[in-house]
Amino acid sequence: MHQHLSFDSKDVEVEKFYEEIEKAKGYLKSQDTIIVMGNFNAKVGDERVKDVVGPSGIGTVNERGSRLIECYQVKDFTITNKPTWYQNQPRRQWTWKRPGDRRRNKIDYILIQKRFRNAVKTSKSLPVADCDSDHIPVMCKFQIILKKLRKANANSKFQMDLLKSDEKLKDKIAVAVHNKYETLKNISEVEELWSEMKNSLNEVIEKNVPKKDKKEHKKWINKEILDLM
Repeated sequence: MHQHLSFDSKDVEVEKFYEEIEKAKGYLKSQDTIIVMGNFNAKVGDERVKDVVGPSGIGTVNERGSRLIECYQVKDFTITNKPTWYQNQPRRQWTWKRPGDRRRNKIDYILIQKRFRNAVKTSKSLPVADCDSDHIPVMCKFQIILKKLRKANANSKFQMDLLKSDEKLKDKIAVAVHNKYETLKNISEVEELWSEMKNSLNEVIEKNVPKKDKKEHKKWINKEILDLM
C-alpha cells in the first residue's frame, strides 16, 4: 500500500489518511504480507522506540512522527529504513530536501510487519536517482520464504458414499476393520500403532470399496476445429 501526505495536510486529513490505510488492509487476507510505504511527512527522530524505530536517525521526532510510531507500534509494524536495523551511509538515510534549503530530512518510509523483519535484507534511500522530485526513492529488498500448503485430496478415488447407503458393504467393512485391529493389540509404541492402524484401514478400503470410474477429460481440440484450421 502506498500513501502520501503533504506538509499542508490538516489534522483531520492526517486521521483520514490513516483510516484509508486501515480500510485498504481490510481487503487483505490474514496470511498476506503487508507492506506500507510512502511519504508520511513524519520525522521519527533518532531515538529507539522498541522494535518500531531504531536509533541513529535524522533530527528529532515531531507530532506526525509520534502519530506514526503510535499507530504502527500497536499494529506490530517496524520501519525498515532505519540505520540500526540495516547499516547505511548517512547519505543513504535522508529522503527529502526542501527546495532552496540545504537541510536533509527523512519523511518517506517503508514499513513491514515485525514477523517479517528478518526477511528484509536491505532498506535505503537512493540519492543518485534522477526522478525530477525533491523526494528521493527509497528501496527495500526482502526475501520471504512461504510455506507451501498442500490441498487435501477431496476427490477420493473410492466410492465412499456407498458406506452410507449399502448396508452389506458397511457390515463387511466393519468386520474387516475389527479383524485388522485385533492384530494390533500387542503394539505399545504410539507411532507404530498409528502407522499400522492407518495402513490397515487403507488396506481394507482398497480391498472392499469399489473405485470411482475415471472421468474422461474433454479434448481441447476436436475434428471440427481441425477442419476449420
